[in-house]
Amino acid sequence: MPQVTEQIQNTTAQAEALISKGYDWLIEVGPKFLLAIIVLLVGLRIVKSISRLLVKGLDKRNLDPTLKPFLGSLTNILLKAMLFISVASMVGIETTSFVAVLGAAGLAVGLALQGTLQNFASGVMLLIFKPFKKGDVIEAAGYTGTVDAIEIFVTKLLTFQNRLVIIPNGQIASGSLTNFSAMNTARVDFKIGISYSSNIKTAKDVITKIYSEDERVLQDPAPMVVVGNLGDSSVDLVVRVWVNAADYWGVYFDFNERIKIQLEEAGVSIPFPQMDVHLIKQD
Repeated sequence: MPQVTEQIQNTTAQAEALISKGYDWLIEVGPKFLLAIIVLLVGLRIVKSISRLLVKGLDKRNLDPTLKPFLGSLTNILLKAMLFISVASMVGIETTSFVAVLGAAGLAVGLALQGTLQNFASGVMLLIFKPFKKGDVIEAAGYTGTVDAIEIFVTKLLTFQNRLVIIPNGQIASGSLTNFSAMNTARVDFKIGISYSSNIKTAKDVITKIYSEDERVLQDPAPMVVVGNLGDSSVDLVVRVWVNAADYWGVYFDFNERIKIQLEEAGVSIPFPQMDVHLIKQD
């Protein structure tokens, strides 16, 4: 019986010691834990408000619909990650190693997805600065076509042969870009060679009549037809007319045909390369 009594006393003493330690820990950590919970709840509300304000600001900037929810979600995730790390440090959790692990993991992922991240960053820049928009005719990465879609990672073009070309945004952002639809007007250039025996004034009058009768040709800037070069076998006339961008190809194709037909009707010949072959007969 004395041994049983002694064991009961030891157990009681250990329980009292544990309760005392738990009480001391609660007194020490409880306020920090309670404060961390308050900070977490308030912080989540603040993060939500910041995300909403960001989306409203993006709406005012008239950004691409694809980009606005993505930037809002990305901002929300980053702010929440910072909030959780701050709350963890408040309750005494060591966050240095945790941040280091996240940094190393981010570096590894960044190296593995280097090309993808480049395309992503380029897509964000394209959607923000808008060097072109859907429906524009552009030349980029060796392709020419109409912009069908601008996405986060790629841009889709429809060529004039109605082929869909998917170009990584990194190639577009890092290379030269020509936007044929950026301006409302465009200049159409022609180079017409006539023979030296033909009358230059007659050729110029024929061409002037062609563009003067076409309503698609703008008068400001004024059209022009001049002698651009005296070539080896032809006198080269340079013709420049301004049109609305939408009329560019129509005018280009029509004028090529009409100039050829009407110059011939006026007796102006258009030379072409010829080769003389001499046969020498040996006995």
